[in-house]
Amino acid sequence: MSKGAKDKVTISLDAMGGDNAPVNEVAGAVETVRTNEGINITLVGKAALIEQELKKHTYDSARINIHNAEDVIGMDESPTEAIRKKPDSSLISGLKLCKSGEADGFISAGNTGAVMAASLFTLGRIANVSRPTIGSRFPTERGITMVFDVGANVDCKPIQLLQFAVMGSVFANHIYGVNDPKIGLLSVGEEKSKGDAVTVETYELLEKSGLNFIGNVEGRDIMKGTTDVIVCDGFTGNIVLKFAESVLSLLKTKFKDYADKGFVNKVKVGMAYGTLKDILKDFDYQEYGGVPLLGVNGISIIGHGRSSPRAIMNMAVKAEQMARAGINDIIAEKIKDIKDYSA
Repeated sequence: MSKGAKDKVTISLDAMGGDNAPVNEVAGAVETVRTNEGINITLVGKAALIEQELKKHTYDSARINIHNAEDVIGMDESPTEAIRKKPDSSLISGLKLCKSGEADGFISAGNTGAVMAASLFTLGRIANVSRPTIGSRFPTERGITMVFDVGANVDCKPIQLLQFAVMGSVFANHIYGVNDPKIGLLSVGEEKSKGDAVTVETYELLEKSGLNFIGNVEGRDIMKGTTDVIVCDGFTGNIVLKFAESVLSLLKTKFKDYADKGFVNKVKVGMAYGTLKDILKDFDYQEYGGVPLLGVNGISIIGHGRSSPRAIMNMAVKAEQMARAGINDIIAEKIKDIKDYSA
């Protein structure tokens, strides 16, 4: 989809994905069309259940459609087995709407592995992309930074890490408006020679890539905001992501424990509640919705299984932004150039 080509973007939403489906998915769809004039939603899943939930809301029926899909891929199912046995599931049916052009993007809070596998199987890869990557945003002292990969690729080759950097740079530039994003390579030290053989070779590729590569960064640098995009393999990235998610839970617990120690403490926390809420919001996945799967030939965003209606809405908004920006066309052009260089 070219930028500005449509007045309204249609997002297909896996209404049966997530721990609280279809309740949160339907509520998120209603909130999306209520607050975003440029988005229409197609709810994909068991029509009878979706219709039942929609009756609880007031909404513009012209902007929310239902696409029936009776099969559901559960959270605990094997991704490959589920995709093979349930080709008409809500997840795959929603992706097929993107493949056919009936939708401009797809979002799901369902089985993460199944969403990744089904997106690749249904949409295919962008030309010259070795492996798709998922990235997550982290709050920093200076704003945000994106980390690629955070779980899609446990083992990576240097050329794949280079491509993650290219795709991450495009995303940071065209979605977050960062001019010439700074790229860092996550390692155990700042020196060029630090890290395993893959990291050292990736460093050399990034140096010659034409990207705004600033060198290696360490774990302590992630939240300093010295870079806009950080690249690492999915094993390392997923550990970083899960640790960061635990920070919010820890802070909330500490504040609650402090308040429970006495009336005066409770008053202090209450007086600071507004400020604390604003600070902690930067750590809350609900504010950015989900993580983009970059490198597939379509738009696919994966949400947390416990996604709230607000998180669902923010996923839809992110998918709209990606569609209007023409992210995949830009990635295809950049990857083509980087492939010619690295061959």
